[in-house]
Amino acid sequence: MRGYPRRRTLRQFREAYQGRHATPVKLAKKEREELLSLIERKTATQRDVMRARIALWAHAGHPNTVIARELRVSVQTVCAWRKRIAQHGAQGLREGERSGRPPRITQETRLQLIALACEAHEPEGRVTPTLDEIVARAIERGIVEQISRSHVQRILQAGDVRPHRVQQWLHSPDPAFREKVNVICKLYRKAPKYAVVLSIDEKTGIQAIERKHPGRAPPPGRLRRREFEYIRHGTQALIAALDVHTGQVLADCRERRTQDDLVAFMERVAAAHPGKQVHVIWDNLNTHRAQVVWQAFNERHDERFHFHFTPLHASWVNQIELWFARYTRRVLRHASHTSTAHLRERTEQFTHEHNQAARPFKWTFRGYPLQTGTS
Repeated sequence: MRGYPRRRTLRQFREAYQGRHATPVKLAKKEREELLSLIERKTATQRDVMRARIALWAHAGHPNTVIARELRVSVQTVCAWRKRIAQHGAQGLREGERSGRPPRITQETRLQLIALACEAHEPEGRVTPTLDEIVARAIERGIVEQISRSHVQRILQAGDVRPHRVQQWLHSPDPAFREKVNVICKLYRKAPKYAVVLSIDEKTGIQAIERKHPGRAPPPGRLRRREFEYIRHGTQALIAALDVHTGQVLADCRERRTQDDLVAFMERVAAAHPGKQVHVIWDNLNTHRAQVVWQAFNERHDERFHFHFTPLHASWVNQIELWFARYTRRVLRHASHTSTAHLRERTEQFTHEHNQAARPFKWTFRGYPLQTGTS
């Protein structure tokens, strides 16, 4: 009679509460070991782990309803995978080919698009093409007939390729790179007896910039604001020498950085370390390479000075650059200097405060030791 639910037979009740007759599953010992290893693997996907658990529980003879309840999946899911495992063994856990339209962009085409985006040289002189330019060139070269810029973006993202981003890289062409670095790092680790090791360099073109309008303090949830207009008051050149083993710094602000200015500063260095051997580490600037000037200077000071040059394009080997970076953050960044005298005063104050609590930089790079072949 219509309007009343149909009565369930005894067989239907058993199927609903006890589960249908489960397909028997028998796995080989090697297959069980592989599934257990998959479950314990931290990088395994949740989907693969769930299927492996279904296979192991089915091998143990548990009914589908119990497996579904314990693994918190539907009975239909357990039945489907149990049937596949019974037919194909552990290999049945793998995904089969899905129905649907085959991919329009083949794997070979994807690689060609990525290679196109990563070309080293651009006809216009740029090395960062836009998505529209990549699309236009791909169609022009016959890689694809048609493709959207969003599709190209998804292909690049899937390949973890970001051709629009550039990171600066500095290569040293010095053939004696390792030898020079090893000598300098040895001096950094330990100073020769009765000697000091000084890292010397110049920071030029330091602008005394005064903000034309006062900035605004940061309110809650907002950043500090600074007016973009400024007034230039001239520049200064900072010459500094860092004692790498004590952290003490001898610095001098000057209007220019000429050979005479550098010689005058080195005279201060010689007076600050009387009677000691002085090992100077600096770069390959032309004023540092003037043999005639430094030979005459060294003769005046009883040949106490020993000059070591960093490799070409390797300013990071010179420790004074670390101190210059700290000086830039503490004195120059977001600062307002009303004159070169004001800038020079703040530089001298920073140097004095640094020397009051001076500590050497922790230099962890030990150079390039010889490889002995033993552990």
